[in-house]
Amino acid sequence: MPDTIDMLVHSAAQVCTVSSEDGGPKRGESLADAGLIPYGAVAIHGGRIIDVGPSDVMRPAYQAETEVDASGRAVVPGFVDPHTHLVYAGDRAAEFEMRIGGATYMEIMAAGGGINSTVRATRAASLDELIESGLSRLNQMLALGTTTAEVKTGYGLDLQSELKLLEAIAVLDTLHPIDLVPTFLGAHAVPPEFHGRAGEYIDLVVREMIPAVAMWYRGSHFAQQDTPFFIDVFCEDGVFDSAQSRRVLEAGLSHGMRVKAHVDEFKTLGGVSMALALDATSLDHLDVTPHEEIQALSGSDTVAVLLPAVNFNLGSAHFANARALVDAGAAVALATDLNPGSAPCPSMPLVMGIATRYQRLTPAEALAASTLNAAHAIGLGHVTGSIEPGKRADLLILSRPDYRHLSYELGSILIEAMIKSGEIV
Repeated sequence: MPDTIDMLVHSAAQVCTVSSEDGGPKRGESLADAGLIPYGAVAIHGGRIIDVGPSDVMRPAYQAETEVDASGRAVVPGFVDPHTHLVYAGDRAAEFEMRIGGATYMEIMAAGGGINSTVRATRAASLDELIESGLSRLNQMLALGTTTAEVKTGYGLDLQSELKLLEAIAVLDTLHPIDLVPTFLGAHAVPPEFHGRAGEYIDLVVREMIPAVAMWYRGSHFAQQDTPFFIDVFCEDGVFDSAQSRRVLEAGLSHGMRVKAHVDEFKTLGGVSMALALDATSLDHLDVTPHEEIQALSGSDTVAVLLPAVNFNLGSAHFANARALVDAGAAVALATDLNPGSAPCPSMPLVMGIATRYQRLTPAEALAASTLNAAHAIGLGHVTGSIEPGKRADLLILSRPDYRHLSYELGSILIEAMIKSGEIV
């Protein structure tokens, strides 16, 4: 008698498992292997994947309560977005127009715009308002195929407002199908009341804010579910230098948080080496990372998270050197960096399209960077990101027979159906 299961997705033109041999992120030549199973099937039970293989083997083996016929369609893992700032108030459409007129991102920030513009709006917003706008953005992300996402604070920049952002993230995680992972980014910018006193603000972050948010996490459902909690910092010229950034990250580590860092977006300050010494889970941006630090990153377990929607949105012709990172053996991931200023972009497929065109990733490399490697960038590579037995059943059924259309087509909605934790969404 065949085994009884909850769901069988079968007859897919392709099942792209995106699996790795060692259970870790994909690197080098492995990154270009999508793990294709033609005429594939996926068996799901209890919200988890229990088996994957050819349909002519799987269909006789399982009796499913629900069968999903994926004939003529590709099946891929749900996208994991490992770098977002999706909880905020207001917008920066006026600054977008200023950039068209020639103002740079850093010039706008120095004039009181940029991050601090969003800080003012976010501080003034209620928790309910932040939840409402966050739900709207999550709905967009879900329609575009994202099933798991990291969410940073960083638009409060005082303890009360940062805790409000963390609470919004927690509520959103309970209300929405997308699984969220929280990151504390209190050191996102120097708030206006500390203008010219970055060192004093870092003292506040280290001595008061980090202990308080660590206590918040311990009382949250995230800790009960063993969801990771990250510390992050914007290590950049005109924001926080390498020594200040190290203080923040070390303080987070001392309170049980895992390390992420924004590094090398505009200028290199040695942030890669600094954060690698602290066993960072991921380093993000890497637009100007020098050769020697690419080599150091490639020899580590740290995931390199690239954010090409930022460069595209800022009208830049310069992108992070994805090919050098991949060829050196780094674990490369992609993310939207969804935020109101530098990347108002909820779409992982658009990010994949940019990365294939401007950073010369192949469609298979872009897919792995947006699924399995992205999951490892937020400490969930053992939970999601690939179609393998034991993983959470987060699948996308495309309206095309070939996964390469995800990168090939621009602006199309290619997600015909989504299965999240074993349920059709």
